[in-house]
Amino acid sequence: MKGKTVILGVCGGIAAYKAAALCSKLTQAGVKVHVVMTESATKLVGPVTFQALSHEAVRIDTFDELDPGVISHIDLADRADAVVVAPATANMLAKLAHGIADDMLSTILLATTAPILVAPAMNVHMYSNPATQANMELLRERGVQFIEPGIGQLACGYLGKGRMEEPEAIVEYVRAHFAAQEAPKPLAGKKVLITAGGTVERLDPVRYFTNDSSGKMGFALAEAARDKGAEVTVVAARVSEPLPRGVTVVRAESALQMEEAVLSRFAEMDLVVKAAAVADYRPVEAAPQKIKKTGETLQVTLVKNPDILEELGKRKEKQFLIGFAAETEQVETYAMDKLHRKNCDLLVANDVSRSDAGFGTETNVVTIFDKNGPALSLPLLSKRETAERILALALERMMGGGQA
Repeated sequence: MKGKTVILGVCGGIAAYKAAALCSKLTQAGVKVHVVMTESATKLVGPVTFQALSHEAVRIDTFDELDPGVISHIDLADRADAVVVAPATANMLAKLAHGIADDMLSTILLATTAPILVAPAMNVHMYSNPATQANMELLRERGVQFIEPGIGQLACGYLGKGRMEEPEAIVEYVRAHFAAQEAPKPLAGKKVLITAGGTVERLDPVRYFTNDSSGKMGFALAEAARDKGAEVTVVAARVSEPLPRGVTVVRAESALQMEEAVLSRFAEMDLVVKAAAVADYRPVEAAPQKIKKTGETLQVTLVKNPDILEELGKRKEKQFLIGFAAETEQVETYAMDKLHRKNCDLLVANDVSRSDAGFGTETNVVTIFDKNGPALSLPLLSKRETAERILALALERMMGGGQA
């Protein structure tokens, strides 16, 4: 991190005292830190503290121009390699989400093109409030990176999620961010499309058919591809995980919506990974109103959904196509059949009957198949590490590396 310039935004939460330690640790790591405080933050920690720790003037007022040769908020925004907001209050998240610039920090956030890393800190109910969560989801879609708060005793007396992450952990997050920027980008200039989550097939406005897919594996693949330099588009169905940052997210609830979203973008893609669990069938007709209970049984007629992966296999030209197969038995037999029928370049198969793999877990055990059979069998790994290994094999094949 030595030589990097970081703007440290400090908002008016009680966790502002932790920002002093964060400022100190970043400075010790060789980072040039410019602290920008909100007026509220100065009520909790004095600006002189941050000035002494950073050896730089602390900015508070948008109109307090220290150098007549530049406009301060634009100059700082342009010089930053990253902007870290810690603590980030619900108010600042709302400003950033809606483009409000009414103080020095929010103006810099709107003006900068540097990556923005945010460490929220607030009361548990404020954090879980739908407005705050909606603002955070919107910011994630725009590429803002969140350093998730911890669970514990809060200053207000509540026990729950809302504690700002510890300064040491934030420093490591910033270090990892810069390391990822410096790492080789083998997918630079490539466009990657990844599907994630489980599709929803409506029976009526309050009921639907779906599956247990959480989106974890698809999101891990998206983040890995992003860090390798790709321009990533994620088509996400129903998911239970925060949306990945730094990628384009397209929401598609049903199989038909996902088909339209994927096929309309397929031609421009270099790599497509179909990690979503797409429903094979949907109700013939979704009732416009809630279906009332009228008898001992209810008959529902289902019709087959289009096979998106099969259609991609028919259409592919330059694209490298990876499919997924979640199986509970005869994994190799079903995986090879699916790979050949759908003209995939690789097919990732996992036994979802295992308790430590498949839907909703943090880990996975997969075997990657090509047209000749098993190409790579991976042990129990985190889904992020699994994603890295899948993409490494895909890159080898895309670059003409032959069989694994």
